[in-house]
Amino acid sequence: MAPVNGIRGEQSKKFHSKVVIIGSGPAGHTAAVYLARANLEPVLFEGMLANGFAPGGQLTTTTDVENFPGFPEGIRGPEMMDKFRQQSERFGTRILTETVSKVDLSQRPFKYWREGAEDEEPETADTIIIATGASAKRLFLPGEDIYWQSGISACAVCDGAVPIFRNKPLAVIGGGDSAAEEATYLTKYASHVYVLVRREELRASKIMAQRLLKNPKITVLWNTVATEAKGDGDLLNALVIKDTKTGETKDLQVNGLFYAIGHEPATQLVRDQIEVDEDGYIKTVPGTSQTSIKGVFAAGDVQDKKWRQAITSAGSGCIAALEVERLLAEEEADAEPHEATGVENWN
Repeated sequence: MAPVNGIRGEQSKKFHSKVVIIGSGPAGHTAAVYLARANLEPVLFEGMLANGFAPGGQLTTTTDVENFPGFPEGIRGPEMMDKFRQQSERFGTRILTETVSKVDLSQRPFKYWREGAEDEEPETADTIIIATGASAKRLFLPGEDIYWQSGISACAVCDGAVPIFRNKPLAVIGGGDSAAEEATYLTKYASHVYVLVRREELRASKIMAQRLLKNPKITVLWNTVATEAKGDGDLLNALVIKDTKTGETKDLQVNGLFYAIGHEPATQLVRDQIEVDEDGYIKTVPGTSQTSIKGVFAAGDVQDKKWRQAITSAGSGCIAALEVERLLAEEEADAEPHEATGVENWN
């Protein structure tokens, strides 16, 4: 997949930037730090509850982050994202707590509109980094809001080693490869892992299913769904589960519930203009952040359906920033001298 060349259009008479970053998680802020230090004065839209999250993305809903280098004692997710934001601002990133609701990627400079201003003149950018992330699919069981991040999670790798889960019975909901992988991973810490599968068979690949079923620390509960999350008001301690065939319900004593039913990439903004895969994730040229449109780059979970870690997102944000810097430098070197247009720039 090679990026296509866009048609050249006019800069906005309203505002124009060399680079706009859409998204404020580790990918977006890492890109901002690199671009700001390169004197490209990036503009970052952190969104106003974009994709259902506060500025900072999914990590703002995470309690303790223990696997990000540089924090030996761990750090709370919201605090870590505050530090990312402070570092972006320190080097000159212009951060706007607004949501980009519409883009036009048909020509460069690219056009975009803020939420509530879709009928006004667009703003423009020479390059765009899409770092809007992805959100875990949830069931929103009764009691889930109370125990989210207090016993309920959607990332075993992120949270499985947290003290509240160690040597405790845990549950995983899902029947695919992700569920099998997460359940197996959790056996490192749990006293036992229950996998709730709503059908009589797994959707996981044969090798993953065999690995799951052979593990003595894992019990698969077939034809089973969770209907309620229960606890003491502070931490989860049980699930109400239901047999989908008999309708029988009972309590399952577990101290943790992990969702493994998929993620939804936040690509609604661009998926009808840019190449995405069957699940809606933005396709990038392997080893790069380049998308199917020249000048548009994707970083973080919006293009990563496999790892989805803060550290991998940050790394891809770095890649995107370096590629933007290189593209702009090459185009500047190739451009012929031209007169100033009188357009007001952010740069």
